[in-house]
Amino acid sequence: MKISARNTLRGKIVEITKGATTSHVRIDIGGAVVTSSITNEAVADLGLAVGRDAYAVIKASDVMVGID
Repeated sequence: MKISARNTLRGKIVEITKGATTSHVRIDIGGAVVTSSITNEAVADLGLAVGRDAYAVIKASDVMVGID
């Protein structure tokens, strides 16, 4: 897989919660969990399932920083 996004985080799918049109896919990337919102159709097309390896691909032009 070659993509232009600079941030790809490999992990394992730990949970998929399907809604009416959108699913929340949670990927454990080594102790931290990243959640992605994608269409139910994309979940089916990719054959996503709990326990399967997957990449969280982050593409953003800006990254915000916050402090307490």
